[in-house]
Amino acid sequence: MQHPDGGPLAGKAWRVTWTLPEPMLTSPTPRTELRPGWAAEPKWDGYRALLLVDAGRVVLRSRRGTEMVQAFPEVVAGVVQLPDATALDGELVVWEEGRLAFERLQGRLQHRGAGAVRAAAEWPVHFVAFDVLRLSGSDTTGWPYRRRRAALESVFTARRLTAPWALSPSTTDPATVEQWLTWTAVGMEGVVFKRLDDVYRPSVRGWLKYKARHTDEAIVGAVTGTLAAPRSLLLGRYDADGRLRYAGRTVTLAAAVGRTVGERLTPPRGSHPWRGWAFSVGWGSREVLEVILVQPDLVAEVGVDVARDGAGRWRHPVRLVRIRTDLSPADVSLFAAL
Repeated sequence: MQHPDGGPLAGKAWRVTWTLPEPMLTSPTPRTELRPGWAAEPKWDGYRALLLVDAGRVVLRSRRGTEMVQAFPEVVAGVVQLPDATALDGELVVWEEGRLAFERLQGRLQHRGAGAVRAAAEWPVHFVAFDVLRLSGSDTTGWPYRRRRAALESVFTARRLTAPWALSPSTTDPATVEQWLTWTAVGMEGVVFKRLDDVYRPSVRGWLKYKARHTDEAIVGAVTGTLAAPRSLLLGRYDADGRLRYAGRTVTLAAAVGRTVGERLTPPRGSHPWRGWAFSVGWGSREVLEVILVQPDLVAEVGVDVARDGAGRWRHPVRLVRIRTDLSPADVSLFAAL
């Protein structure tokens, strides 16, 4: 395409198509203190989503780039409330009986067409906005957080936005952060910390995330039982050299849970980093497990304790919390030996 002042497009209307950037990311932190020069926001238990509305075009994209417009028709219908040529960053959530219901949200992703419309009536989503990337045609990613936040708040006030839109709280008050960390019973994951003067940096882990719930993510590398209905999951993490290191195993899965996980497992494609390895039944045991290797591309969130062996592996079996289809192996923290 050539400039409108010359070439085949001369004399025609010129319009540059704006595309969504990659999302800015978080790094884990063990600290709960809100430092000077930073703001904090609740970490919602949902699906990260970026939304763009531009001259009738609606894009709703997951952090991994999956297009989700067809699964959430109520969000598409709600864009009439937004100013045109606007893009938001936020989290899709579903509320059920006073708590965030990630499992309902995960189920919504499977529906399309009339099924999506029925699911929207039964389990409607909210788009909890926490950042604005474009506003009425102006690219705001180069603005500092404090200015982007003020602009986002002005949109909600001026447009009087209602469902499916919700504004995520933001604070510079340490006492408020402490209060948020007591909200785990309703499904709040923790707190995200953002520098007040930081611009929006796509793909950069410039925000900090404290997880109030003691859970972690790992990659499913093998299973016991069968591929269709595994009894337990063998989990790993990549180290700094790109090797998939064994991190631990889950407790026995309920039969229904195993069948659900089995639907997402596939045999290895080509070579597997654990081929030829032997895994013990338990910490300190010489008994060897019979395992089935799987393609290591599925991420699991697990409940863990602090007990580790000398190699940095979980000493006790961990509890499967859920499968994280919104995450990729690249999103999982690196393996770190103790």
